[in-house]
Amino acid sequence: MKRKTTEEKRAHYIRTAGAISLCGNLALTTVKLAFAVLASSLALLGDAVDSATDVVISIVTLIIAGVIAKPGDKEHPWGHARAETVATMILAFIIFLAGSELVISAVKKLIVKDASEGIAPVAVIAALISIAGKSFLALSQYTLGKKANSDIVKANAQNMRNDIVLSLAVLLGLAASILFKCPILDPLVAILVGLWVIKNAVELFKDLNMELMDGNTDSSLYKKLFEAASSVEGVTNPHRARIRKLSSLWDISLDIEVNPSMTIFEAHEKAEQVEEAIRKAIPDVYDIMVHVEPEGSDQHQPEERFGLSPEHL
Repeated sequence: MKRKTTEEKRAHYIRTAGAISLCGNLALTTVKLAFAVLASSLALLGDAVDSATDVVISIVTLIIAGVIAKPGDKEHPWGHARAETVATMILAFIIFLAGSELVISAVKKLIVKDASEGIAPVAVIAALISIAGKSFLALSQYTLGKKANSDIVKANAQNMRNDIVLSLAVLLGLAASILFKCPILDPLVAILVGLWVIKNAVELFKDLNMELMDGNTDSSLYKKLFEAASSVEGVTNPHRARIRKLSSLWDISLDIEVNPSMTIFEAHEKAEQVEEAIRKAIPDVYDIMVHVEPEGSDQHQPEERFGLSPEHL
């Protein structure tokens, strides 16, 4: 039996997460729509629409799982891993819109002073079903996202956790407004929760933007890279290093210096040993480019692009 590659396993976990999310959110959407009709509740209808949005996200996740599993080709020599990053960026935008919509709705409620008079029992049942269902989905997405090291599945898990907080906040806000005879508590709680959701979306967007800009703020990776290169006998002055992220993988380039008297074959062997040492030190490496220079020739032209050296850490 053929053993699955790392990328095939990742794709399998992502497909599984997408299938669980799709089935779970379809069920929740159906239940919420039914209760919304029974209770004539616009709030429940809005919650059902939110779950319907999660269905769309689940479908996108399933599609992405198939895309990232494709090997590199002449149009995409670095593979298709960035498709997951783009999809996660879209998810961050959806989460941002959901938080913004909640804040806008709550502000409108404050302006028109549309206070809630009570909680219909059917609305409470629907909220409890939503919380239970979203808790299961959040746990499953988090577990599978961690196994696959997938940004889109992890982001979906965060989205599910946001939905749980939203449902709890709505219940607490309504209950508090009735218990303390203070209807203003309901929209105020909603505004706070909405701002929290927006904050999560912005942080997710910033992380993804760093990846799309080929940035990397994890200095520990560079430390491991330089230590791995320097561990190879005969290799000196590892420098002009670049590490960029391709979804869950790392693309690395590095310059090293060797004795000028080495033959091309010997220098090539040293580069191979450096690559092997790096792969042992840093997991999930997509590709490594090692450029060999004669020792003492670290005098680069001013127009050479920036790369990190040990002194930058």
